[in-house]
Amino acid sequence: MFAIWGHENAAEITYYGLHALQHRGQDGAGIVTSDGQQLKLHKEVGLVNDVFSRAQFERLSGRAAVGHVHYIVNGDGGLDNVQPHLFHSQSGSMAFAHIGNVMNAHQLRGELENEGSIFQTKADTELLAHLIKRNGNAITVASLADALEKMIGAYAFIVLSEERLYVALDPHGIRPLSIGRLGEGYVVASETCAFDIIGATFEREVLPGEILTISDEGIESNRFAIREQRKLCGMEYVYFSRPDSNLNYVNVHASRKRMGMELAKEAPVNADVVTGVPDSSISAAIGYAEQSGLPYEMGLIKNRYVGRTFIKPSQTLREQGVKMKLSPLHSIVEGKRIVMIDDSIVRGTTSMRIVRMLKEAGALEVHVRIASPAVKNPCYYGIDMSTKQELIAANYSLEGVCKKIGADSLAYLSPECLERAIVKDRTIHQGVCTACFTGNYPVVEKQLQTTWKQQ
Repeated sequence: MFAIWGHENAAEITYYGLHALQHRGQDGAGIVTSDGQQLKLHKEVGLVNDVFSRAQFERLSGRAAVGHVHYIVNGDGGLDNVQPHLFHSQSGSMAFAHIGNVMNAHQLRGELENEGSIFQTKADTELLAHLIKRNGNAITVASLADALEKMIGAYAFIVLSEERLYVALDPHGIRPLSIGRLGEGYVVASETCAFDIIGATFEREVLPGEILTISDEGIESNRFAIREQRKLCGMEYVYFSRPDSNLNYVNVHASRKRMGMELAKEAPVNADVVTGVPDSSISAAIGYAEQSGLPYEMGLIKNRYVGRTFIKPSQTLREQGVKMKLSPLHSIVEGKRIVMIDDSIVRGTTSMRIVRMLKEAGALEVHVRIASPAVKNPCYYGIDMSTKQELIAANYSLEGVCKKIGADSLAYLSPECLERAIVKDRTIHQGVCTACFTGNYPVVEKQLQTTWKQQ
């Protein structure tokens, strides 16, 4: 997500912000602008570059905007589910953008439908709109707070009206969200890399359980829930975020490099060269090589025009994406014992294909080292890992996974070392969510897991 308040070229700035965040979603993009009188929307299925043109920017006038790149989770594809969502009423209009997952959405939708609400999408953004309107005609901090208090899960919301911009983060702060300044205006983004591309300066993180109201009068902070110990998603550091982003005051590249160093201590191996799977594993591979004393080499080349395979909506597309995305450097790997560093193994598709490619290119041995713990548990917080059946480590032993991907050896980073690599100062960071690795869910209770699986 990206939003801006107080800039003459709000739509163009939002476009560049979304371009910096394209890695977070490649299935659709949209922008809503406000000129103080009305909200204007343009969204389409596709990449940011394909969705927007100069003609659209001329129509999207205004000094405020909110944008979103869509990532399909649980089959919520199609234009109807591309955000932001724009809603009109007699009292005014509201545009909503959202990341994460509201776990009790099924229950809340049922209650609202019994009261007469009719939903057009599967998105939690529409759910929030109905909850707000149930509390009155116009959106206020009080109506937004009351709606958010009813939601259980991991979420970040941005709401734009004609006169204000509202920003909210769940009580555990599981999803990332930061505030910056651009001249006299304010910007909000899922990652700080979006600030760098537009020349904005980072101000601070949005706090767990906080609602921010941004307007021409400035910025106002309120709380809608008691702040819990922050548990920012561990997969943000492992895979999702760009290495030049800072999440909760911790640089992603630096944390990934420390993951690689910890992995080298935990799982050394006799080998000739270390290589990383582009792009999210490069930092960990550098750390592993530095700690182990082995040379780091670029053993795999990435085709920059192919999207991320983990977030593709089907297994067939993921497998095709792997074949198109990576190529081995024969002169580097031939006749060598390779340590292949990857950020994670989720379904096993990518690792299996890469090991095979390296061996076909002449590698004598391929030792796979994973810079995160084994993913054994579903994510209920907005990442597309919703069932144990699709998680290879949940269905095979360590030896079984190693055999299935064709590696000569396999080792994962321990949860303790993962957290040590990320958490430098507990007074600031306070920990990470490792639910998909350990099964310790910071928000979920058993009855909610059951409810969510039934959706």
